Amino acid sequence: MMRPQFGASTFIWVSPFSNETLSLIDTVARMGFDLIELCIEDPATIDLSAIRARLTAAGIGALVCGAFGPDRDVSSDDPAIRENGLFYITQCIEIAAAVGAPFVAGPMYSATGKTELVSEDKRSQQLAWAAENLVRAADAAATCGVGLAIEPLNRFETDLINTVDQGVDFVQRIGRDNVGLLLDTFHMNIEEKSIPDALRRAKGHVFHFHACANDRGVPGRDHLPWAEIDATLRQIGYQGPWVIEAFNPAIREIARAVSLWRPLASSQDEIAVNGLRFLRSTVERPAAG
Repeated sequence: MMRPQFGASTFIWVSPFSNETLSLIDTVARMGFDLIELCIEDPATIDLSAIRARLTAAGIGALVCGAFGPDRDVSSDDPAIRENGLFYITQCIEIAAAVGAPFVAGPMYSATGKTELVSEDKRSQQLAWAAENLVRAADAAATCGVGLAIEPLNRFETDLINTVDQGVDFVQRIGRDNVGLLLDTFHMNIEEKSIPDALRRAKGHVFHFHACANDRGVPGRDHLPWAEIDATLRQIGYQGPWVIEAFNPAIREIARAVSLWRPLASSQDEIAVNGLRFLRSTVERPAAG
């Protein structure tokens, strides 16, 4: 079995990512990661030629994830907002194609933080609008050789798709081969009765994996069953990247959005360095038997 690739999200350190923070590419490479996950909060800050040059010099690859605020909600009642959400996703697709990322990842079906009690009919309509727009996005992405990795979020961050089963149903509703799931252990710890069982039910649909501590601190300094998670991902044939995602409490807007009220490590570097060390020791061990 090939050695898994490990990545670090730019959200660990900065928001937004831009030319002013290109040095993160060198930092992540120096720490020993194979990939950097570029979080595209504002496409206007993304300098593709500068990013490509820095990636080449550092010798690492890139992944792309989106940030979905209320003006990018493809499930919105407002058609103008739905169109803007689709436009933003297509911008992310173009960026992914330009930097060689295999997919755009994130909770692209709604606005993060949108949590409402609505009727069953309205929820059905929101899902229909989201699916309609993501079919369009998937078809555009396919022409670029790019996929979409859709992320279920926990109940406190979205009201639309929380569980793996809901995610699988939504992916099947879209019905495109280049659409799958991003599964994140932080969210799964809240929503799934068993993370390994949920991973098994997602077999064939997992495009991307966020290896996050249950408190979004250092992976391994938590109560998650990492050895069993690793074994299950092997069983279902997952060969994609393992990415550490965390957030910087010093960035007030992000901290408020993800309810991060205190530092979870002595530094943001510690989350990345010690998380990578733990994941390598867990995931790169010889397979049993």
